[in-house]
Amino acid sequence: MAMTMSQASAAMREAMRETVKRYSLWYLLEGVLLVIAGVVALIYPHIASVTLVFLLGWILIISGVLQGIGLIGAKDVPHFWLQLISAVLALLIGVLLLRNPDAGLLIMTVLLIVFFVVEGISKIVFALNIRPFVGWAWVLLSGIIGLLLGAYLWANMPLSSEWVLGVLLGIMLISEGAALAYLAWKVRTS
Repeated sequence: MAMTMSQASAAMREAMRETVKRYSLWYLLEGVLLVIAGVVALIYPHIASVTLVFLLGWILIISGVLQGIGLIGAKDVPHFWLQLISAVLALLIGVLLLRNPDAGLLIMTVLLIVFFVVEGISKIVFALNIRPFVGWAWVLLSGIIGLLLGAYLWANMPLSSEWVLGVLLGIMLISEGAALAYLAWKVRTS
């Protein structure tokens, strides 16, 4: 007998609830550790920022090496040279990030500024196009906040590059950890 979509959806939700309930202590522990890591990142944002750059550098190096190994004996594969260039670039950028993490921080902050400005402009345009809908002002506000964040970071360059990634990482870790810990706590007490 075939299940309907709503029955399958309900079965999936129930299986997820049971899994969370069964492992709630681990979820709670993970949530607490994420919050602690987030607080440490907020207290030491420069160290957290540099750690992210080093992590990205090593990921790129490992990726480049693995991609290069995968290309051994694959000269006849279509787009071999593009894949080889990709592997070499991953290695090169990874090494550059490890050798000069401050430049990596600066580049990542500039990319973040570009993202905030582009996202802010697109949200403002979107909000103005949906203006009669309920909640359009919240979309507009989010766009304005994006533009203001971009402008603030740009006005404080290069100093902002030393702390911005660490602060954003800290906020993300705290919010994810708190949400996970709250979920696990509620599941354990229900």
